[in-house]
Amino acid sequence: MKEVSTALGIEDDYEVSGEGLLPSRFSVTKLAASTLGAVGVSISMLVEKMGLTGRRPLVKVDSRVASLWFAQSIHPIDWEMPPVWDVIAGDYECSDGWIKLHTNLPHHRQAALSVLNCKADRSEVSAEARSWNINELEAAIVQNGGVAAAMRTRSDWTRHPQGMAVASEPLVGWSRTRPGKIRTWPATTERPLTGLRVLDLTRVLAGPVATRTLAGFGADVLRVDPPDWNEPNVVPDITLGKRCCRLDLHEKLDRITFERLLSGADLLVHGYRPNALDQLGYGPRVRSSIAPNLIEVSLDAYGWTGPWSGRRGFDSLVQMSCGIADAGMRWAERSVPTPLPVQALDHATGYLLAAAAIRSITAAVQSDGLTSAKLSLARTAELLLANPQIEHGSLSVTPEPSDFSIEVEQTPWGQAHRLIAPVAVEGISMNWKRPSCELGSALSEWL
Repeated sequence: MKEVSTALGIEDDYEVSGEGLLPSRFSVTKLAASTLGAVGVSISMLVEKMGLTGRRPLVKVDSRVASLWFAQSIHPIDWEMPPVWDVIAGDYECSDGWIKLHTNLPHHRQAALSVLNCKADRSEVSAEARSWNINELEAAIVQNGGVAAAMRTRSDWTRHPQGMAVASEPLVGWSRTRPGKIRTWPATTERPLTGLRVLDLTRVLAGPVATRTLAGFGADVLRVDPPDWNEPNVVPDITLGKRCCRLDLHEKLDRITFERLLSGADLLVHGYRPNALDQLGYGPRVRSSIAPNLIEVSLDAYGWTGPWSGRRGFDSLVQMSCGIADAGMRWAERSVPTPLPVQALDHATGYLLAAAAIRSITAAVQSDGLTSAKLSLARTAELLLANPQIEHGSLSVTPEPSDFSIEVEQTPWGQAHRLIAPVAVEGISMNWKRPSCELGSALSEWL
């Protein structure tokens, strides 16, 4: 996908192998290969610019393995991952169309139930939803602090104020280069990000994918969560290679600790909505005063401009909003919303975010300037929507034994198989020295 390389300022200089396509109206497998290829090329260019190798290392991507990573990288042995969805999460038919309720978080579930005035029972939710107009129910739930998305057609979205705003945004929004100098870290050719400090303020799912990717090349990733936060259905998958601590940014001592971590970080990755950090007292000026040499990469759901720029959102909701679920329904000749076979917006945006971070680091190595980047799930959706798939793919996301790493991973939940690395860069090892871990299991300090 040419737009990926253009947005990151790189060449499509990687070899693609592998057979099969994920079944979808859109080119999901191609998106997986493109975004992971971009990560590989970005890290290859970094080691070249740092003088760690005499020439730019070759990059290879297996499109089938890349597609598997877009599903799930961990596969438990004799234990099970918790259910992905809450009991009432899902699609409901209203008086004039379909709406998706995302209720995995308790306060989001309560927000939806209070609007619908019913108990947490699918049949009751379904009965109440039928009396609502999709746009009115969506607005009411969002107004009440919940998250939901009416299913829109592609033409609906292109005429929607937020759809128009997102379409005008770049795939990667680069900031102006500002004065500053990145700290020298003990990089090696094999592990080029070893010693680079990454402060991870992200939640499900795109941000954690980005920081997991950086950890795969050696970065010291420290994830910070609030005291009561948990996401058990994805933690074993996305904490690979990281350390995870907890801080309450409403408490004075924890704020002091956070500011110490921020001042020592080289890269900040966050998935807060616009102005959310400001409300915690850590707006751009404050962050700059605490950590003047910090590189930032960030993402949100619905884009950085437009009336929905501050709206909470997830991959499945963006698919409903922008026309993907409706197009999938028509393509599959079904009568219900039909999303992508994997959460491709999350994963693709995560890999693009990782690539953007590496490109920012490379630019800082080459000069004394610092550049940051912003991405969004909705803008990644525009990339995918521009790439329909002609062939009817049949690739399964069920891995084969050869798709797993040789070593069995010992996690806090039991042993597990982990997929082999999704991208191969000559002379560089993409692997994870730490197994996945529980949230809050590490100390709030840099190694």
